[in-house]
Amino acid sequence: MGKPYSLDLRKRVVSAIEGGMSRNQAAKQFGVAISTAIGWMKRVDETGSVEPGQMGGHKPKAVSGDHAVWLSRRIKDGDFTIRGLVAELAGRGLKVDYHSVWDFVHAEKLSFKKKRGGWRTRSPRGGAAASPVGKVSRSRRS
Repeated sequence: MGKPYSLDLRKRVVSAIEGGMSRNQAAKQFGVAISTAIGWMKRVDETGSVEPGQMGGHKPKAVSGDHAVWLSRRIKDGDFTIRGLVAELAGRGLKVDYHSVWDFVHAEKLSFKKKRGGWRTRSPRGGAAASPVGKVSRSRRS
């Protein structure tokens, strides 16, 4: 992740704009993007300061508390799909997205893998397995 511009540079650009210079001219003079100068002026108008906002930090989990307990029990009870769990949580009053529920299931180690059975190699309707392509190709070559 990138670092914010220095506070000194921010103040110089803003003071130049407030002194009568256009945002485009100030951006070119100080070597920043025009959108950056516009954003800094917008920030000054909204907050009165050009200091950068917080970058990063801890974001609390979307599924927690009673919902986490309920979801844990629900998963252990039987079959489920992540999309189905999202819909059930929405019905209980918690609006979360697919990835939040997937993260919860994965963190609780409640996910499972489908069994490896070679179902792709079997022929449909229980018949004999399909023959390799090599055998078919050789018989038709001349």
